[in-house]
Amino acid sequence: MDLSELRFDEKGLIPAIVFDIETNKVLMVGYMNAEAVERTLETGMVTYWSRSRQKFWVKGESSGHTQELQWIRLDCDGDALLLGVKQNVAACHMGYFSCFFREYRDGEWVVVDERVFDPDETYGG
Repeated sequence: MDLSELRFDEKGLIPAIVFDIETNKVLMVGYMNAEAVERTLETGMVTYWSRSRQKFWVKGESSGHTQELQWIRLDCDGDALLLGVKQNVAACHMGYFSCFFREYRDGEWVVVDERVFDPDETYGG
């Protein structure tokens, strides 16, 4: 893949907004470097660069909650990606299908979705 149109930041990263093609929900935001983009395209399984751990991670490698890439889009400025995926089980490590499970209502953050799995059982408590 020609990555020349992707505008990575000063750390070599580009944000990736992840969209579930079956539910039409935004699932999460991750970061990718050039190699993570290439790995994702080669394997079909979404790979990110972990900013906190400073290493690659394939979504679902420990939980089994994988993201199968269906398509990838680049925004008009070339500085953000949109990934269309088939999400297996859930994207959020807190047990929700989407990481965007809270909504601001009447001055506070309210949980608006239900947990789909127990994170303690999946990741250990």
